[in-house]
Amino acid sequence: MRRPDSLNPLFAAITTLPGVGPKMERLYARLLGREAPRVLDLVFHLPTGFIDRRARPKLAEVKPGSVATVCVKVERHRPPPPGRSRAPHLVFASDATGDLVITYFRARPEHLQKLFPVGEERWVSGTTALYDGMLQMVHPDRVMTEAELEKLAPIEPVYPLTEGLSAYAVRRAVEAALSPLPSLPEWQDAAFLAAEKFPSFAEALRTVHRPGEPEDVSAEKSPAWRRLAFDELLAGQLALAMVRARVKKAAGRATVGDGRLREKLAAALPWSLTPSQDKAVADIVADLEKPERMLRLVQGDVGSGKTVVALFACATAVEAGSQAALMAPTEILARQHLKTIAPLANAAGLRIAILTGRERGRERTATLAALEAGEIDLLVGTHAIFQDDVVFHDLALAVIDEQHRFGVHQRYALAKKGHAVDLLVMTATPIPRTLVLTYFGDMDVSELREKPAGRKPIDTRTVALDRLDDVVAAVGRALHEGRRVYWVCPLVEESETSDLAAAQDRFGDLEKIFGATVGLVHGKMRGSEKDAAMAAFAAGETTLLVATTVIEVGVDVPEASVMVIEHAERFGLAQLHQLRGRIGRGEAASTCLLLYKTPVGETAKARLATMRDTEDGFRIAEEDLRLRGEGDVLGTRQSGMPGFRVARIESHAELLEAARDDARLILARDPELKSERGEALRTLLYLFERDEAVRLLRAG
Repeated sequence: MRRPDSLNPLFAAITTLPGVGPKMERLYARLLGREAPRVLDLVFHLPTGFIDRRARPKLAEVKPGSVATVCVKVERHRPPPPGRSRAPHLVFASDATGDLVITYFRARPEHLQKLFPVGEERWVSGTTALYDGMLQMVHPDRVMTEAELEKLAPIEPVYPLTEGLSAYAVRRAVEAALSPLPSLPEWQDAAFLAAEKFPSFAEALRTVHRPGEPEDVSAEKSPAWRRLAFDELLAGQLALAMVRARVKKAAGRATVGDGRLREKLAAALPWSLTPSQDKAVADIVADLEKPERMLRLVQGDVGSGKTVVALFACATAVEAGSQAALMAPTEILARQHLKTIAPLANAAGLRIAILTGRERGRERTATLAALEAGEIDLLVGTHAIFQDDVVFHDLALAVIDEQHRFGVHQRYALAKKGHAVDLLVMTATPIPRTLVLTYFGDMDVSELREKPAGRKPIDTRTVALDRLDDVVAAVGRALHEGRRVYWVCPLVEESETSDLAAAQDRFGDLEKIFGATVGLVHGKMRGSEKDAAMAAFAAGETTLLVATTVIEVGVDVPEASVMVIEHAERFGLAQLHQLRGRIGRGEAASTCLLLYKTPVGETAKARLATMRDTEDGFRIAEEDLRLRGEGDVLGTRQSGMPGFRVARIESHAELLEAARDDARLILARDPELKSERGEALRTLLYLFERDEAVRLLRAG
């Protein structure tokens, strides 16, 4: 089934709209973030605010600084004197209650004489101000006759713009885009629409773009906007549920372990599993025993013990005579996992190997041969595991760490390395519940809420950058006491366009003070250089490590107890929390210093306050969502995850729960979407470009 013909007007090129030629198309491509923008992209380009033009006061009633629409009689013009082109052209006007000066800069006098004929009445609308005691309006937004006033939108939508595109041009293009809105079948449940007081899809779009009340442009309050958001959320949840149903239906096998390896692992652990680790392991073992595919997300705070949970899961697969793979997004993280897992794996008799881009030649060939022969139980690695020549003897379980760095397709690509591979996904960045439903709605979820025994609280303080000398002195005292210190900078090297601290420059400054005890690690170094720098810090050969965010995940040096983050105001909350999680892992009391440059904006101030007040990663994640919105929290703009066009998670979280429930109910009743509503829902999936779900239906 191809896209319904009824949607063709919306998927037409934006150049089919009047007044939008190739030059304008390039501007719209920049504004809408699409190389070849379509009418649909403009229709979903919703307003971010409004101008209220309903106030029609007399001049004596006008409050300076407000937007007013007034009727005035044109008295006279005062063009700029000859030779003084920078002087303004003034139009003097009045009504029965007062006077108004209408001011234009660099305007053609003959054009203004036509626009404001002396002796006639005109309606003008714009922002007012007092200048030299006179009420003034500079460059009015509108100049109208009585007849033209009838067509003025009382509430005018305000759209995001880009350089070269005027507000008027975008409004006119949106108006043109709304005219061919097709009549589409209703895909929502009639009782639900009535209960929520939701209009039809087309009416909802028209209401948001042509607001009659300020509330119509509110993502949170407008029934029209909420209707559109629910449509988008339902399309997303329906697509996720269909992918999940297809993966689970396509293949599955029961992986039943006998517990012998897990017993050995438990005996080798220096501590007991936390209650939530215990529950996660039990849920995973139960999933593996079912004859359908496991799709489970394990999310926990920094240091909550996800890797150990993953190891118990892998041991279950090996007990059943199969193999497991653990994939991490970076080589540093893969090697850190190996370091954590190896002693426990060896104690339990698990055969383990690593495969990253660095393993080459004979070493790689030997690993691949052993893997194919079934002589390796657990393979730890990076994207290198995806490569075609990597063949498993019998892969039963794939564990993917830091899921948000990989797309849905990549996680399923790894699952194709074996027959009916079960999938376990981990993230050390706690994700707010609403985003779990959005991006991992196809998965069951386990949360690790407790920190392992022995984790000490971290004393977090904010310090202005102009006290840098005090911070360096405090670091000196910490080093003298035998402590190890991280110093994190936002850039690798100084740039002419930025005043942010650069790791190489800071390294040079600190090396002059503290000598050879200072190390440096950043993302532009070769893998072997990074490893050497980290190994030297872990061994205590260097005790102060200057770094970029390359140390954000997977670096584990229990002796490190001080973290300095320079320009902390430029980092996101999740990243600050991850970096802080590198300390507090040993016996010593730990301190995190967040250095900021004044003045600090409101959002950055709120982030720093949150870091000072709490170490709870789940609370930090919710605050991050509130401050930044969903696209940034998960890095969707970088990783190609489906950011929303209409829905605003911070405003529509409760609709997401309803959309998820509705999607499950729909597929339980009509798994092939063949009913009348099912056919309408196929249109919805195409409209929000979830075509892949429709292709799954076609493929059976």
